[in-house]
Amino acid sequence: MDLLAWLPMLALDGPARRWEPKTLRLRQFSAAARLTTTGRHTYLRFARHWPWTEALTSAFARLQVLPAPD
Repeated sequence: MDLLAWLPMLALDGPARRWEPKTLRLRQFSAAARLTTTGRHTYLRFARHWPWTEALTSAFARLQVLPAPD
């Protein structure tokens, strides 16, 4: 439940920030994606046709620039 509370505040923007927990589970946690490994790198590749791909990729980008907790 803490993840559902902090995710909109830290990573999401626009209308996605007001999504209810049920909507977050539907749109974010059941993403149409594939986990691929190339060499030593692992990538999470989202389907281009999925309607919330842009919201998820921008959320991951925002989370990556956050400083690590001490």
